[in-house]
Amino acid sequence: MHARLLSAPSHASAASSSLSFAAAHPCRASWRPRPTSPPPPLSLLRATASMHPSPPPEGHSDETVHGVTNTVVGVLGGGQLGKMLCQAASQMGVRMAILDPLEDCPASSVCHEHVVGSFNDGATVSEFAKRCGVLTVEIEHVDAVTLEKLEKQGIDCEPKASTIMIIQDKYRQKTHFSKFGIPLPDFVEVDTLSSIEKAGEMFGYPLMVKSKRLAYDGRGNAVAHDKKELSSVVASLGGFEHGLYVERWTSFVKELSVIVARSRDGSTVCYPVVETIHKDNICHVVEAPAEVPDKIKKLATNVAEKAIKSLEGAGVFAVELFLTQDNQVLLNEVAPRPHNSGHHTIESCYTSQYEQHLRAILGLPLGDPSMKAPASIMYNILGEDEGEAGFTQAHQLIERALDISGASVHWYAKPEIRKQRKMGHITIVGPSKYSVKARLDKLLQRDAYDPKKVKPRAAIIMGSDSDLPVMKDAAVVLKKFNIPFELTIVSAHRTPERMYHYALSAKERGLEVIIAGMVASLTSVPVIGVPIMTSSLHGTDSLLSIVQMPKGIPVATVAIGNAENAGLLAVRMLASRDPELGDKATEYQHDLRDMVLEKAKRLEELGWEEYTELYLKKH
Repeated sequence: MHARLLSAPSHASAASSSLSFAAAHPCRASWRPRPTSPPPPLSLLRATASMHPSPPPEGHSDETVHGVTNTVVGVLGGGQLGKMLCQAASQMGVRMAILDPLEDCPASSVCHEHVVGSFNDGATVSEFAKRCGVLTVEIEHVDAVTLEKLEKQGIDCEPKASTIMIIQDKYRQKTHFSKFGIPLPDFVEVDTLSSIEKAGEMFGYPLMVKSKRLAYDGRGNAVAHDKKELSSVVASLGGFEHGLYVERWTSFVKELSVIVARSRDGSTVCYPVVETIHKDNICHVVEAPAEVPDKIKKLATNVAEKAIKSLEGAGVFAVELFLTQDNQVLLNEVAPRPHNSGHHTIESCYTSQYEQHLRAILGLPLGDPSMKAPASIMYNILGEDEGEAGFTQAHQLIERALDISGASVHWYAKPEIRKQRKMGHITIVGPSKYSVKARLDKLLQRDAYDPKKVKPRAAIIMGSDSDLPVMKDAAVVLKKFNIPFELTIVSAHRTPERMYHYALSAKERGLEVIIAGMVASLTSVPVIGVPIMTSSLHGTDSLLSIVQMPKGIPVATVAIGNAENAGLLAVRMLASRDPELGDKATEYQHDLRDMVLEKAKRLEELGWEEYTELYLKKH
């Protein structure tokens, strides 16, 4: 059942975003069923959607539950997040009602019911809430005052109105988190030219100036590079009366994000830390998992979880973070809903952020947030041009994506395109970060991935260049299987400090296997030893020094001088979590088998004398 607005918005109005429409055209909602069936009485229509809030999870009901739940979920906002929330709900059999001012909003085609009306109009939100068992948001810029009143009337809102109010005002948000000891960039409220000048003296330049409200995707932020620019920057943000604050400029090396799910009982689960890469202040690419040391992942997760536990209500929250040059993790901002940085979870995780949000607000058990694919990359389809030209460019990108292994296309079906507007996204999953980045390069028709810039998965290290004639065989194997690797000299005797730092940083730098025997005690990365042939003891001394490692320091060891087998063993280790590489390793084994069978057939056909003469006799 879908609703229609009795007085539909004009074509020009529909072209604007749901947010701007709601702000500029608050209106009362009207419901009209599709004309294909007789319109039921309003009372019947409401009854179909459920007029009553759902009981608390621990409560009991005599009503028979059909499927996952009988509760109708109401969503304020029907953009792309609402659409993907409805898609997850459809799979679970959860009925969804959407309140959005645009008749053709993205979620309208996949929800159970669409009420056309403003989520910033108190009366409309109140009426909409009557038809829902639980009320949630896909955009935080809603009428939170009305939500607070509804909660007092017994309406179930998740997350709570108090959380929405905190998040809506970014200065209030920063103040709230600072009270809970969450690490943040330094910030201060400004309301006069004198106060912002003092802030500039205190924080230095460049100075980040931000609007307190209605700031998202880079909008509402501006940078003053010196004192002379302060007046123009303030004017560009609507003046001090608009509500401004400033932040000390943060020199970050990466922007990270953590999706945190919080259940009704307050328990939380966290998704793997991801890196977000922005273009013109809009999220452009999300890489999962983030390529940062484990200690940074733990720190980021701890900061995110602590922040969300300070808020009220259930649901999925996105915590955006800065990683600074001195390895600090600072909170940037929080979204009380599913988020762009979590789109990849639809394909890459056991439980998508959208299913997780539904589980959380409905009081169902939280799902497993871990990744089921080793690596994932999400690419936002942003409008490159206006009108038909923009749609044509987007379609060409989608066509290429459909020809790429592991790629999934999500098109939001927005009626109009404009530059930098989020029109859809493409998620690529694969066996390694190298593979998904290579596929993204193919999608974007970029030059082939530069091997010199690729982070190596394997390392070959030697004590001296005299080992190279042997160790090069391992390099040949890794190259054959297209495994990025590094090869260098690290002498345990002549450069002990270099060996120490090399081994300790191996895991953090992304190495998954090392071919060399002398670093096993310094790293948890698997090590394969290659005994080198020596002139005095014919390599026996080298062999014994590797195989006789003490308990707790395992080293896989191959035959003396057999670096080729070391390379092949490294391939098998990597293939254990890389299906594509596993297929190549299996194919290699089959080739060896076929080669032996071919030799056996030839020997049987020719006889041993002729075979020896043709193939084995030294010339």
